[in-house]
Amino acid sequence: MFGSPLPLEPSLLAILAVIALVAGVGITTIGPGGIFLTIALYALTPLSPGTIAGTAQVAFVATGLAGTAAYVRSGELATGETRVLTAVLSASSVAGALAGASLNAHVSRALFGLLLGGLASTVGLVILYRERRGFMPVANVDATTRAGQLALGGLGFSLGLFSGLLGVGGPVLAVPALVLVGVPILFAIAVAQVQSIFIAAFASLGYLARGTVSLPLAVAIGVPLVAGVLVGWQVAHRVDPDRLKLALGAVLVLVGPYLAT
Repeated sequence: MFGSPLPLEPSLLAILAVIALVAGVGITTIGPGGIFLTIALYALTPLSPGTIAGTAQVAFVATGLAGTAAYVRSGELATGETRVLTAVLSASSVAGALAGASLNAHVSRALFGLLLGGLASTVGLVILYRERRGFMPVANVDATTRAGQLALGGLGFSLGLFSGLLGVGGPVLAVPALVLVGVPILFAIAVAQVQSIFIAAFASLGYLARGTVSLPLAVAIGVPLVAGVLVGWQVAHRVDPDRLKLALGAVLVLVGPYLAT
């Protein structure tokens, strides 16, 4: 499917482009935004799980690069501890992403929907839980210690595995997880942008090897997705996103059961 024509009608592509723009804003504003693009590809198209996940991962390579450049500019990736955290998570997520992309070949469309729905609901509940707790961490992990790095390595592998398997952007899982272990929200979003490059790039290689990527579709959704990422970065530094977090969490909880049926 690499160079084949776009597999969807123009009207549907327009809808997907709008959803991609909104999803991009969510990626750099609060983290869990890319999942909406994967949800849209699953709910609105007849594409196979491999094509959905592979095409989304190619688009997420671009968003990771754009988001990383934006957060480098605003300084969140400049501290030494943040760099260690980023390096450990990114390196450990590579193996997970490759494993996830490989597992996807054995997932039916029905199971894909069940897993995606379960993930959406879980992420939504985590967001709502964080809001209820006032974003207090449930644990603290020190990235400068050996124990902390081992814990973050396991976390990175798990994040890469589920992201690679379901074709959701790294920030969808990484931002809630990092906040729950004590990383400030903007720093968590920034770190997740770098990690997403590695997850998406290596997962994309797996899907490209299987021939389950539509490059024309990846470009069609990738352009508005990147535009949304740049807008979201500006919003994250200017607007209190508390209400948006609540709305996002509620929507994810609601759409989860729909996807799972």
